[in-house]
Amino acid sequence: MAIASEDDFQHSSNSTYRIIGSSLQADQEALLEKLLDHPPPGLQRPKDRFYGTYIIFFSLGIGSLLPWNFFVTAKEYWMFKLGNSSSPATGEDPEGSDILNYFESYLAVASTVPSMLCLVANFLLVNRVAVHIRVLASLTVILAIFMVITALVKVDTSSWTRGFFAVTIVCMVILSGASTVFSSSIYGMTGSFPMRNSQALISGGAMGGTVSAVASLVDLAASSDVRDSALAFFLTATIFLVLCMGLYLLLSRLEYARYYMRPVLAARVFSGEEELPQDSPGVPLVASRFSDSHTPPLRPILKKTASLGFCVTYVFFITSLIYPAVCTNIESLNKDSGSLWTTKFFIPLTTFLLYNFADLCGRQLTAWIQVPGPNSKALPGFVLLRTCLIPLFVLCNYQPRVHLKTVVFQSDVYPALLSSLLGLSNGYLSTLALLYGPKIVPRELAEATGVVMSFYVCLGLTLGSACSTLLVHLI
Repeated sequence: MAIASEDDFQHSSNSTYRIIGSSLQADQEALLEKLLDHPPPGLQRPKDRFYGTYIIFFSLGIGSLLPWNFFVTAKEYWMFKLGNSSSPATGEDPEGSDILNYFESYLAVASTVPSMLCLVANFLLVNRVAVHIRVLASLTVILAIFMVITALVKVDTSSWTRGFFAVTIVCMVILSGASTVFSSSIYGMTGSFPMRNSQALISGGAMGGTVSAVASLVDLAASSDVRDSALAFFLTATIFLVLCMGLYLLLSRLEYARYYMRPVLAARVFSGEEELPQDSPGVPLVASRFSDSHTPPLRPILKKTASLGFCVTYVFFITSLIYPAVCTNIESLNKDSGSLWTTKFFIPLTTFLLYNFADLCGRQLTAWIQVPGPNSKALPGFVLLRTCLIPLFVLCNYQPRVHLKTVVFQSDVYPALLSSLLGLSNGYLSTLALLYGPKIVPRELAEATGVVMSFYVCLGLTLGSACSTLLVHLI
């Protein structure tokens, strides 16, 4: 086994990077523009004992996307609760039919639009409100909303189905805003930690989707009543959110976490022509200008993360354009057989479980492989290639079809393969860009950069969700 010398590694204030090859040298240099984080005299870098901080960030990553994933995955429950509005006896209520057919699109828009506003607010609050206040307040709101949703499971809403639909959308709006503040605050915090902690947080988000998909399958298999299944489903999410709150409170008690959460110098403001300072162990932290403003400087962050921001935005644009609005309406070609595989379990397996597991694999892969680098033109190239997935999904057995009648892929294998490819590419490419973002700016701008990168995520999701509503109507 070859042993790498210390010269094969590069160091930044947050991470150690191994040079994979000489062709990647230029890409790795983008990660070296961060000021070295030299511990004060007498303060040594502690170790992450028993991987406690890593596990906590991974769990918080699960909690950051768990609410949205549980909302989206519980399709059978939403169809049951909203089914009364379609007047199944007569089938003559076009408005109710519209709610049923395009519910995922409405849910996606309701989850992304408020996120944009909350991200802007969170950026403005970075230096005004302590991160632990933002995290705990947002977790409390998420928990309260989930308790309301759980309480409504056993309530008979057949007489006010449209009212229930409105309540559901409002809950999603509030839940999405709070989840955005929570996830962007935590992600911004990890910008001051070594890269593996950021990777743990992002991979945890994919695990949240996988957990929700598995929980949905178990509930569907174990319960004959969709309401009992949904009750157990949402209770699981509620309990895990309480666990996340406890884990976050524990984080500040870990010596390793306290070391990286210690205060840093105020964010510096650079002009458009100035270059961000390079690593220099013998030079004190000196800036050309300091800002007493409570708002972090936006211009240098946008300049440094422009390319990565495009990659993140476009990856999530393509993903949210297809998932869940298109994916969840692709039916088995053998649905008329009446088997459980082609009816009850087809969408939960081929869409939710496969996509989220592939997404998790893609994100976890970045723990070992970080190619292409942040300056590579190959990264946006791979991102743009994902555009080909749109027509491929449309040509599967999407139902109902009004304008495009032809189904090209006459096998249930194709949607399973495409969902896996969508998830794998989403997980790997988005995680690479998100990992690089906070590492190519000075440490004092890391949290604000994390919020900006979260804004790119939300922008992609918003654009994709809006276009998905148009796409499903065109099909």
